[in-house]
Amino acid sequence: MLAALVGFGVLLSGPARVWAAKLPEGIPRLTEHLRFLRGPFEAVQNFLHQADQVASGSVAGGTIVASQSGFADMLIGSVRGLIEGLLTTVLVLYFLMVSGDTFLRRFVEILPKFSDKRQAVEISEHIGVDISSYLMTITAMNAAVGVCTAIASYASGLGDPILWGVVAFLLNYIPVLGPLTGMAIFLLAGLLSSDSLWWALLPLTSYLVIHLVEGEIVTPMLLARRFTLNPVLVVLTLIFWLWMWGVAGAILAVPMLAIAKIICDRIRPLMALGHFMER
Repeated sequence: MLAALVGFGVLLSGPARVWAAKLPEGIPRLTEHLRFLRGPFEAVQNFLHQADQVASGSVAGGTIVASQSGFADMLIGSVRGLIEGLLTTVLVLYFLMVSGDTFLRRFVEILPKFSDKRQAVEISEHIGVDISSYLMTITAMNAAVGVCTAIASYASGLGDPILWGVVAFLLNYIPVLGPLTGMAIFLLAGLLSSDSLWWALLPLTSYLVIHLVEGEIVTPMLLARRFTLNPVLVVLTLIFWLWMWGVAGAILAVPMLAIAKIICDRIRPLMALGHFMER
């Protein structure tokens, strides 16, 4: 599996490198497309600069100098953090698979009553069935989103449809933040690849329509019977695990919240908390 993932990453590295090389060359075009934002941006920047002067007790006039951080350094740092999180996740997953059901057997052994032992095994089996169903459903829907996004990218003239399909497929594993990141990426790609502003917005519009159909209609309909999680708790859990464990935590946030709800729904003292987690 790792070899397949690495090979697929190498296959997509060529188109990704081409688009990364387009970014410095497309800055003038990007600036031309976004020139209508220059006035509001300068006004906000001037306001923040004056507020900073008032807060520091300095009211002397001066000029605003926009500091520019290296885009390459920021990109390299983000990729490094992503790879580190991925390697950590793979390492933990490997040892969990090696251990098998050791933790479950040890937990059952220390429980005092037979009824508690049976309940622990039933909860474990229920978690396995529900989480497997959730992951299979989400993966199938993400694959459909990836295929539709690839077709839409090809139809809109964006180019490299496989790359954009894979981007949409991977980002859709992260609730809320993934689609928002995808919207920013497709907007930037459209602005860099087209001279017309309206034509440049076509990839973003296509991606937004696909995500709305999948995220608001199809996926909730398929998962409504098993998972009815409170959206506020989903967002809070996503923020916490993103801060705690990066991208890997963001991907695992919803499954871990679902596991917590399954456990609470089947332990009498925790049933009120499980009810609180529902939509």
